[in-house]
Amino acid sequence: MKIKLSYLIVLFFITTIHLAAQTTGIIEGVVSDKKTGESLVGVSIMIESLKTGTTTDLNGRFKLMTSEGKYTLKASYLSYETVELTDVVANSGKTTSINISMEESSTTLKEVTVSGVRKMNSEVSMLSTQKSALSVMSGVSSQQIARTQDRDAAEVVKRIPGISIIEDKFIVSRGLAQRYNNVWINNSAVPSSEADSRSFSFDIIPSSQIENIMVVKSPSPELPADFSGGFIKIQTKNMPTENSFQLSYGMNFNTETQFHDFKYNEGSNTDFLGFDNGYRSLKSVVPYRLDNNNASQVDRVTQEGFNNDWSIQTKKPIPDQRFSAALNRKFEFDSGKQIGLIAALNYSYTSRTYSNMENSRYGVYDSRNDKPVYLYKYTDNVYLNDAKLGALLNVTFVPEKKNRIEFRNIFNLFGRNKYTEREGYQYISGLYNQDKQEYLYNSRLAYSGQLAGNHNLSEASKTNWTLGFSYSNKNQPDRRIIEREENGFIDDSYYGKMHIDQNDIFRDFIELDEYIYSLAVNYDHKFSLGSHFNPELKTGIYGEYRTREYNTRAFYYRWKENAFGNDFPYRNVIDSILIMKNYGSDKLYLYEDTDNRNSYKGDDLLAAGFLAFNLPIKKFNIYAGARMEYNRMILTNYTTIKDTKTKETTYDEPDIFPSINITYNINKKHLLRLAYGTSINRQEFREVSSSVYYDFDLFSAIMGNSDLKPAKIKNVDFRYEFYPSSAELISIALFYKHFKNPIEWTYLDAGGSYTYTFENAEEANNFGVELDIKKSLDFMGMKNFSFLFNGSLIDSKVIFGENSQEHDRPMQGQSPYIVNTGLFYQNNKLNMSASLLYNIIGKRIMGIGKTDRSEGGSINNDVPDMYEMPRNVLDFTISKKFGKHVELNASVRDILAQKVVFKQFPQFYDEEGNLQTREQITKEYKPGQNVALTLKLNF
Repeated sequence: MKIKLSYLIVLFFITTIHLAAQTTGIIEGVVSDKKTGESLVGVSIMIESLKTGTTTDLNGRFKLMTSEGKYTLKASYLSYETVELTDVVANSGKTTSINISMEESSTTLKEVTVSGVRKMNSEVSMLSTQKSALSVMSGVSSQQIARTQDRDAAEVVKRIPGISIIEDKFIVSRGLAQRYNNVWINNSAVPSSEADSRSFSFDIIPSSQIENIMVVKSPSPELPADFSGGFIKIQTKNMPTENSFQLSYGMNFNTETQFHDFKYNEGSNTDFLGFDNGYRSLKSVVPYRLDNNNASQVDRVTQEGFNNDWSIQTKKPIPDQRFSAALNRKFEFDSGKQIGLIAALNYSYTSRTYSNMENSRYGVYDSRNDKPVYLYKYTDNVYLNDAKLGALLNVTFVPEKKNRIEFRNIFNLFGRNKYTEREGYQYISGLYNQDKQEYLYNSRLAYSGQLAGNHNLSEASKTNWTLGFSYSNKNQPDRRIIEREENGFIDDSYYGKMHIDQNDIFRDFIELDEYIYSLAVNYDHKFSLGSHFNPELKTGIYGEYRTREYNTRAFYYRWKENAFGNDFPYRNVIDSILIMKNYGSDKLYLYEDTDNRNSYKGDDLLAAGFLAFNLPIKKFNIYAGARMEYNRMILTNYTTIKDTKTKETTYDEPDIFPSINITYNINKKHLLRLAYGTSINRQEFREVSSSVYYDFDLFSAIMGNSDLKPAKIKNVDFRYEFYPSSAELISIALFYKHFKNPIEWTYLDAGGSYTYTFENAEEANNFGVELDIKKSLDFMGMKNFSFLFNGSLIDSKVIFGENSQEHDRPMQGQSPYIVNTGLFYQNNKLNMSASLLYNIIGKRIMGIGKTDRSEGGSINNDVPDMYEMPRNVLDFTISKKFGKHVELNASVRDILAQKVVFKQFPQFYDEEGNLQTREQITKEYKPGQNVALTLKLNF
């Protein structure tokens, strides 16, 4: 019924839009110089009686949608005479074409100085940048973000061709998981937001802070070489075009969450702001290391050292709350100096419930009895509260047209309170019925700041520099796990009852701090070697120092057997075991089991320089060069469980990375690109450390591999681009990548108990095709409508050596196809816009299996890979402005609300020798629909 209601809502709005479109006419045309006939870019076209207008694009074209009637059209342009055309007729449902010729003004302008900052916040400017780029790239502007109403960078970036998202926050580019991608914010490096992987969480950046996102897909000398999927450049908003102040408030309802029971453990008073105020932290009475043999110390720590509230409460969650405010100020002085200020604040508080989630792991399929073999079969109920707080402050100073200084700051804080309850069984050497609970809170803080300058030294020379600092913190205070198991002894008086054992109640503390300091200086010089040959030299240096510290502590609950009755392990854990009167060194007490080897420190120094030449030769543009990088990573690990002895391991990696990008301009609208370059994928601190972490969702441990080697990649791109107009694009791209020593996520199997780690395969190949279309539908008679489509077909294969337990397979996280498409409606007369968006990704490997490589091994003994299955995602958004100051947005996201499903496909030969294939679900849950309403005020 909920889905049918959503369809009716979408149908109603589309019908309304279609009826409104019938009253609209179009006035379009081309503006050119009367003397030379050349088209003029950026001419202002106005209908003053309606207070509406537009500007001409790169081809001198303009288009105005308006109601039926006669109007006076005004065309104005710097140093040209203003042109007024009267009695221009707009007819309902028809197009009126007008060509305008403009003459240069006879009045001489003395020393007219035009200074400013190039904006890339519109689709026209983004496509213009993509067209003139020296390398293969794609992007999305804040204008498109406003049309899709995406809430954060993760939702935004997946609109780019070849991009998909894992876990709603990690990027996969061209089938390559997050570790093969690099992220910069405002031309500066950012640290990983995760403790156990090299990854950046795109969900922590609100979309309202973004000016544009560009994904560079081919190596280029000026970019760091440590990427092969995509180099993602996030640009936050900078110089405003006008003074303004915006406020917005929104609510969201999830059909699986709101109006249903929601379980939680009480947190700190600052959880709603995205951080814990110390409520969950270790108290001051807890020493650096607990002396487990000191009874008085154990007494005090057990009773006073921790938050001892284990109670679970139930509520009906309020609708998701979202708030943002933005201040834009531009100051212009008589001397020509300009100062721009952008300040923004964003906040959201959301809840999610995933009920009756299937969460299972299988062993080798039982081909004899044709049935699955469960190693773990659980049903989870997961309750999430997320709080996000973001702030942005950008100051731009333009002292004169030749120079620009920027001070940019972006701060984001993300806190998640998660409670999981689990029931089911484990079948490893026997059947064990279990129930478990995990109390998990973690907060992630990310700050990125840059002081940057751009300077035109002369007409031929320019330089830019960036001084950057980034900080990332992940705090996971007091994760608590309770595990109970059923008594399986038939003759025991407690047979069939759930109980705890020693060490079955666990709590740990994790904190990660990472700092990055960077400096980049680039210099460009354009030579004049004749009227048709102007080569350009590009050179620069880059330095980056990164330091990380990761610390853990672990505690178990134990008790004296003679302190309580025999029924003690069978009591209610929260109400009758974890209570104050039971605490004491001679009763129920905490035992510290911290392993120093799970903590580590790391330092990484990257020094780089590049030299490149841009050679425009007739219709060709050749951009070729090389980048030299020296990377030195030092990892400091503890060598014993309790002692503070450490060992330093150094990983040195000097290398040169050549690249070439060739563009052939067929004409002004058509071009071809061919690119080749080498890149690298280096190990991360976590991946080579001895640290071990137990992941509750995987019910497995994760550990590092000190023998891990960097991966070397060769990249080839070929792309055709067609620009029908300044706002339209049709492109098709082919790419191929070859990996040596690719780094893959794998596991070690100890009889059904897994330990996940990292491994080098021998080699891998990745190739695919991408199609990108952005097109107006005027040619179909659908005025005010435009269409977006981007799709990718990708294939890959990882090849492992004979000594590996792995089997050759596609790369983890790689989808065989990705489709993003959308239908957009824009009616300037009605101040209304709407979009219908669709997304699907092909099934991709999210968990790897094992192949029986023993002598005489059979497919019947294999454990198959686990795939995330395709699901159709349909979103509808609509926006309406009321006057100049009020805007109302509504959306229905994930209208179909199809289940999220992960499957394995075991194969075996039956007794007749026929190959059989089965399906088994490893994870499945309902995400629910999201219905949102947002009010925006603009002043």
